[in-house]
Amino acid sequence: MAQLELFSHPGPGVRYRAGLCSTAALGLLLLWALTYLPPLLMAYRSQGLWLKQSTYMEQPTVQFQYEVLLVAMTGADPGSFLAWSTFPAFNRLQEDQLRVPLISTREEDKNHDGKMDQLHFKLELPLQSTEQVLAVQLILTFSYQLHVSVINGTSPFSSDYDLTNIIAAYQDRNITTVLSDSNLVWLVGRAADAPFVINATIRYPVEVILYQPGFWEMIKFAWIQYVSILLIFLWVFDRIKIFVFQNQVLTTIPVLPVSSYKQHQS
Repeated sequence: MAQLELFSHPGPGVRYRAGLCSTAALGLLLLWALTYLPPLLMAYRSQGLWLKQSTYMEQPTVQFQYEVLLVAMTGADPGSFLAWSTFPAFNRLQEDQLRVPLISTREEDKNHDGKMDQLHFKLELPLQSTEQVLAVQLILTFSYQLHVSVINGTSPFSSDYDLTNIIAAYQDRNITTVLSDSNLVWLVGRAADAPFVINATIRYPVEVILYQPGFWEMIKFAWIQYVSILLIFLWVFDRIKIFVFQNQVLTTIPVLPVSSYKQHQS
């Protein structure tokens, strides 16, 4: 029967031979299976083998589009409001409720990376001495990578400027932005001739993008998880094989290197 080299000791250089269908060959096959298969099962059972979702961080390119829509409620009656926008068609619909505010804005690039980091926005709405603002609805539009406005500024129909329809159209888009962690302070007690003032600072934070990884990214991640466990098994079972073959737990034919054999003969 042909003899196959099953294992060689890296130190002394001893090679161990046995037949293909011998007990030693079957034992070596079992050791091979115990070395490579358990790490695969452990990585799979840990729910970390296949990368189903991944994230990356990116500073978005955000710019204020200088599009504003303001509705200030001055009472509980349906017609008790003041309104203004940068859309002429909307302003024509307001008639007596139209009130033009004074607006100042400034965008700031704090870290000088070429991308804006925040917007300073100030709006002053002139009021009569008998008027009082009870609530405010304010819409500002921004370009966020690709700008698709949800307000049709050329429409003559009032329904296109309805806040409910605007928000519904905004939420139907694949990508939305949300003003979060807003710290609101409403101060009361203005002077009779003082305007109603809105002071806001809107920051553009680094975004965490969630995406579904591609095939090769999944393979790379799975390989890293598998190899990190496999290295431990390779180290352990390499020493087990050295013990098994050196102590002839599995019967084999040791073959000494030629130099060692000549020294032994002499």
